[in-house]
Amino acid sequence: MAQATILRRPVIREAIAALGDALVANRGPNGVELFDVPDGGLPPEDTPAPPRLMAMWDSVLLAYADRSRVLPEPYRRVVIRQNGDVLPTLLVDGEVAGVWRPTAHGIEATAFHRLSQAAWRGLAEEAASLVRFLAAREPLVYRRYNHWWAMLPSADVRVLSG
Repeated sequence: MAQATILRRPVIREAIAALGDALVANRGPNGVELFDVPDGGLPPEDTPAPPRLMAMWDSVLLAYADRSRVLPEPYRRVVIRQNGDVLPTLLVDGEVAGVWRPTAHGIEATAFHRLSQAAWRGLAEEAASLVRFLAAREPLVYRRYNHWWAMLPSADVRVLSG
């Protein structure tokens, strides 16, 4: 919470204490304490995470001091640029697996490692929704970041037209 709010930890601890029963503490990986609302509901641990297209500067990659649960270390410097920009990412099995950008022909997805056909199908479904959403908007909203795509590692690049 301190990372996301830029507040000092003692202030955060005070706020959590003041909320009392309005928050529930859960244990995350390595016993880390994670907070949620009482009726937030947690899926069973074996619930698969569906493929997702995460937006540029998504809070999943910005708000946490420890991003390693979602962002594998080898991809960190590729996804989070030196100036602090965070590229739009492909999330597969709950982890960053590549990046994406809108093009005139759909969503260009660059996977940093080989993905299963099921993952590509899930990403294609996400892309179809996004293409419909972008239809009446500027589709090339991230074009000023195109120079970064020349430097990306890739195992597979696909245009998902939706």
